[in-house]
Amino acid sequence: MEILNKADNKAVYEYESFLKEQSGISFMQSLEWTAVKFNWNSEAVVVRDNNGKIVGTCLILIKELPFFDRALLYAPRGPVCDHHNTEVMKEIFAGIDSLSKKYNAFEFICDPPVNENDKEFIAAMRELGFSRKTERAGSKTETVQCRNNYILDIEGKTPDEVMSGFRSDWRNRIRKAERKGVYCKAMGVEGLEDFYPLMIDTGKRDNFPIRSSEYFRRFIEGLGDNCKLFICYADIDGKETPLSGAIGVNYSGVFTYVYGASSNENRSLYPNYLMQWTMIEYALKKGCKLYDFGGIPCYDNENDPKYGIYRFKKGFGGEVVNYAGDFVKRYDPVLCGAVWLWRIGVGRLKKIFGGFFGGLKRRESFLQAGAVFKN
Repeated sequence: MEILNKADNKAVYEYESFLKEQSGISFMQSLEWTAVKFNWNSEAVVVRDNNGKIVGTCLILIKELPFFDRALLYAPRGPVCDHHNTEVMKEIFAGIDSLSKKYNAFEFICDPPVNENDKEFIAAMRELGFSRKTERAGSKTETVQCRNNYILDIEGKTPDEVMSGFRSDWRNRIRKAERKGVYCKAMGVEGLEDFYPLMIDTGKRDNFPIRSSEYFRRFIEGLGDNCKLFICYADIDGKETPLSGAIGVNYSGVFTYVYGASSNENRSLYPNYLMQWTMIEYALKKGCKLYDFGGIPCYDNENDPKYGIYRFKKGFGGEVVNYAGDFVKRYDPVLCGAVWLWRIGVGRLKKIFGGFFGGLKRRESFLQAGAVFKN
């Protein structure tokens, strides 16, 4: 086991090459992700076989708590290895334990892309000293990432074969969008000027906080050629008008739809349907095996306000994939409990005082180490 020397270009290249050789690895395990999460420290653990070949890696993000000289460790969608190779897993976690001492960590969280029905893996993690979190946001055991995703298998298929799996009215809306003059462009940061106002509209309409424009710039620039910004336009009153936008990432054979936004106007032009189709076609051209629509919170409750997210994605003919959730190792259980109580307390006060605590949540503060993953 070794800790990656990120100043060694050869070692970094070897690390990234290993990830890209795997199937279905999240871009959040790439070192490129650290450019996006610039206000976190980071380390990477590498495990080799007897021949010196890499057989396992894990990128760990590190958020330090102000005033407490303690840190939270988080491995988004890691580790990367054969998750049933217990010896490799033990070596990776031994490396993370050493980092926990270096950074005086109070907790380590990982959420590998393992199916919730993988009882062998779940049992092995418990044997390795982890507890498991599986609940949705708002509970004491909420997971960091949404553990219910909607995924479309596109491997070896033609565009016509993929589209034939869509609901008929979804196909019709894609064609109507095109007939009504909607078109979609794949671009980079130059499209942020059009994308960000759409994101503001979406946040207000659906009542959720949005990230800064600078964050989206870091996201696109940090992930480089793997990331694209897609924007649907229509010529309205002689002006090219942005209708919807999305940010997607192509990595390790998976194209992931990460952020989406749309205007409050001209929704009858169905830009969101054409936008998804354009990204799926892009994924096909790039040789991707899977198209990940991202999270579908509350997909099993038609009465939940968020059910519409699932209803929209379901029309594209994929399937629900339920991940096992978060696996947590607590180095300081008392402080872990205090962080959770702080988050709950601030959350309640935010409901009462609104904007003041919305601003507080975005500060570099103790709260960020508890609700961490928002920056």
